[in-house]
Amino acid sequence: MKPAEHNVERCGGASATPPSPRERPRVARRPGGRWLGAAMFLPAILYVVAIIGVPFLMAFLYAVGDVRVGSVGYHFVGLENFRSVLHSPAFRRSLFNSVIFTVGSQVLVIVGAFTLALALRDKFRGRGVVRFLVMLPWVAPVSLGAIGWKWILDSLYSVINWLLVAMHLFRQFDAPQWLGEPKLAMMSVILVHTWHVLPFSTVILLAGLTAIPRDIPEAAAVDGAGFWRTLVHITIPMMRPILNVALLFGIIFTFTDMTVVYILTRGGPYDSTQVVPSLAFFTGILGGDLAEGAAISLFLVPILVIVAYLMLRVAHRAEVT
Repeated sequence: MKPAEHNVERCGGASATPPSPRERPRVARRPGGRWLGAAMFLPAILYVVAIIGVPFLMAFLYAVGDVRVGSVGYHFVGLENFRSVLHSPAFRRSLFNSVIFTVGSQVLVIVGAFTLALALRDKFRGRGVVRFLVMLPWVAPVSLGAIGWKWILDSLYSVINWLLVAMHLFRQFDAPQWLGEPKLAMMSVILVHTWHVLPFSTVILLAGLTAIPRDIPEAAAVDGAGFWRTLVHITIPMMRPILNVALLFGIIFTFTDMTVVYILTRGGPYDSTQVVPSLAFFTGILGGDLAEGAAISLFLVPILVIVAYLMLRVAHRAEVT
């Protein structure tokens, strides 16, 4: 028997050849069928262009021109605004603060989110209520939560200072000024931003933990591996791509966020909590210098592109290995 006939008999007598054009679905053979997929993507493309493309183009045009609030006309100045921004001590300070703000909050977020994901992975009584409470800071408006934290950290009405004084750890007028001292202010905005972003990373890591096959940790437990050895040698290596995704989103959200800083400290005291987005807002919107504000905001683009590229390369290597 010939090999082709043998293959036909093994497949139940059906031929493995592709169907002829006449046997293909009628939708694919219609005149406008090939454009159906592109038409379905068109609303999403228009949305991205309108929300991201147009503002980015306007920011670039403003950054290479001399544009202020109420100005008439447009004058091209080239890279003068970028040169002015690079020589500004306020910009260098805000860039350093952005790095501290991002790194500090993401370390706390990843450690806290991984701990919560491990705690919420297994079933226990009241797990649904605990998951709801964990997700509440992310669901609630960030402005509402930041205003609440501003009252908690207030110099006069802070409930934290009231507890510290009641426990006789500080005197009544010697309690910490959480938003009035540079180091304490930076620590406060990091903690409040961590409180807000933590639920999002927890959901991502929890989804990754539930995707790990149960038989692998169980086999490790049979071989005598304890909790920490299983965590270090099995769970974390298998979770590395998911950790990279959570870290990538966290860096982007944190480096471009100014809500917490704006509500709590307005960049103070003495610009100790001023970050790049808030500096661009104060310079371009409140200060009226749209050109320099746009130039400051455009410095975020190459930084985030480099971070995203590196994180995606690391995630790809982890998936390959």
